[in-house]
Amino acid sequence: MLPAGSTKFQAPSAMKPVRGRGGLPAALSSGPRSRVFAAAAPAGGQKLTHPGKAILAGGIAGGIEICITFPTEYVKTQLQLDEKANPPRYKGIGDCVSQTVRDHGIKGLYRGLSSLVYGSIPKSAVRFGMFEFLSNHMRDDQGKLNSTRGLLCGLGAGVAEAVLVVCPMETIKVKFIHDQCSSNPQYRGFFHGVREIVRQQGIKGTYQGLTATVLKQGSNQAIRFFVMTSLRNWYKGDNPNKEINPIVTGAFGATAGAASVFGNTPLDVIKTRMQGLQAHKYRSTYDCAYQIFKYEGPRAFFKGTVPRLGRVCLDVAIVFIIYEEVVKALNKVWKTD
Repeated sequence: MLPAGSTKFQAPSAMKPVRGRGGLPAALSSGPRSRVFAAAAPAGGQKLTHPGKAILAGGIAGGIEICITFPTEYVKTQLQLDEKANPPRYKGIGDCVSQTVRDHGIKGLYRGLSSLVYGSIPKSAVRFGMFEFLSNHMRDDQGKLNSTRGLLCGLGAGVAEAVLVVCPMETIKVKFIHDQCSSNPQYRGFFHGVREIVRQQGIKGTYQGLTATVLKQGSNQAIRFFVMTSLRNWYKGDNPNKEINPIVTGAFGATAGAASVFGNTPLDVIKTRMQGLQAHKYRSTYDCAYQIFKYEGPRAFFKGTVPRLGRVCLDVAIVFIIYEEVVKALNKVWKTD
């Protein structure tokens, strides 16, 4: 019996099991694996995206996007291949489009599309899968990714996609487009072109300009994910799980795309030259940059900026919108928490 007016005995707070993130015992919530799953738990932190979902959603987004925006990529590549010393074949964007349509019809603006369709799906899959994999390990206890870590994750994603997919894909695409300029095109289609490139130059023939491609893709994704992460964090404020409207996502993506264009178009020009049919003229990435500067001047490093700006802004906006929406749909049918 307890004395009158007394309260029931309670165990000291020290006797209570200490709970970690997500309501798990502290002993179970520590360690590197727990960080990945902690933010996905209902503890008020930001939910993470499973890398498997990112790979699938990224591939779908990449395939749809390239079919929409390829003509701008075609024009950009033609203008970058149009060397001043030859002399130039095109007077500008409109002239490039009109000459292509006149000589090859509307289909001419889609020459090389097959190589990008085959490549864009795995490229986006690798990009988003690698970004989510890295970011899941670099978020804080609340599942938030700051801008600096977003930049590093983007850099890692860009390098991975450059080595695994982009370099061979871009080399084939540039050769296809450049081949159309010749009086006697040698490539009859994607598989024939790949077979001829490998037969004549070996596997390394599809890896021309690797250094420039790694620099370009690494800086591309570092800039884009840095901007996207910064804008998302600003928009969400103190609510990490706040939904972002697709229109807002598109606006953020276009902004990120524009930033990457102005940040690395010179690298894109060098990469394109290193992958063209005249790539044998250049001894290295540095020699290519030196020759462009010596014979064409610094303005040549920004050839194709306008068509690239239009394509990239649209590209990044579309990719992020489709990616986010596909992930939302996958979350309903694919439970990974």
